[in-house]
Amino acid sequence: MKDLYVEVNGSGPDLVLLHGWGLNVRVWDGLVEELRNRFRMITVDLPGHGRSAWSPGRGTPAEQAWLIHSTLASVSNRYSLLGWSLGGQIALDLAAAMPAQIDKLVLVAATPRFAHSPDWPYGMQPAAITKLATQLRQDYRQTVSDFLELQVRGSIEGTGVLEQLRQALFVHGQAQPGALEAGLNTLATSDLHPTLSHVRTPALVIGGQNDRITAPAASRALARALPDARYVEMRRAAHAPFLSHRKEFAVLVDGFLRGADVQEAGAGAVARPKTKPKQDRPAKKKRMKARARKKLQASSR
Repeated sequence: MKDLYVEVNGSGPDLVLLHGWGLNVRVWDGLVEELRNRFRMITVDLPGHGRSAWSPGRGTPAEQAWLIHSTLASVSNRYSLLGWSLGGQIALDLAAAMPAQIDKLVLVAATPRFAHSPDWPYGMQPAAITKLATQLRQDYRQTVSDFLELQVRGSIEGTGVLEQLRQALFVHGQAQPGALEAGLNTLATSDLHPTLSHVRTPALVIGGQNDRITAPAASRALARALPDARYVEMRRAAHAPFLSHRKEFAVLVDGFLRGADVQEAGAGAVARPKTKPKQDRPAKKKRMKARARKKLQASSR
């Protein structure tokens, strides 16, 4: 398989963006516009999506992660990584396998496991995934269209977000049926829990309050399971908060990547510069008295 389709915009530290199931690099246009003056933005079409070729048998997150790693080798040797939904699972695989190359990790509407199980109550019911697979075989274009509508349900900017998602497919190309089927199989069967302890990269997990695909509880549990992660939930957002809350999302990501503390506030979250902890007053008073005694002793000599 040839290298994947890649676009590079802006200047600064490298930030790689991985999109979700059925979409392509055009979903990142707004975020690229917001951050291109502070980061070198590298967007990648996943295998079989947009303008990237598809090779059957290369559909697991680990296989796609290796292909993305190989593609990025000629573009960047160290970068931060932002993965959305299915792209978040691939980002987790990359972070676990190549920790030395990834500075920081941003996971958007991501979960270690999409399917519900007795030990994972936050996932989509298996019957719903089976139904989606059947619909995909019958009419993949309509299935993708229905999935886009599900992504925006509950979003404060649902109509506008849906239009942006549809426009991305119109101008840059639909995903290939084989890639869609493989991606859906990943959603149904993949469980990344065993790899989470190996993801030592500092991570920011962002969820949408009204996400109907990746429950906020799933993203919250993901953040708890990662060794070094913090969780932010964007209010009145659904599955694509980087579209519905574009400016707030950009500020949040920019701050996290630059080392600011992440705190929940307002419509979603803000990133505040790190400050030194305030000293407790008794300790501070003791130090002031000690300095005063030293000055008195020095003046009496």
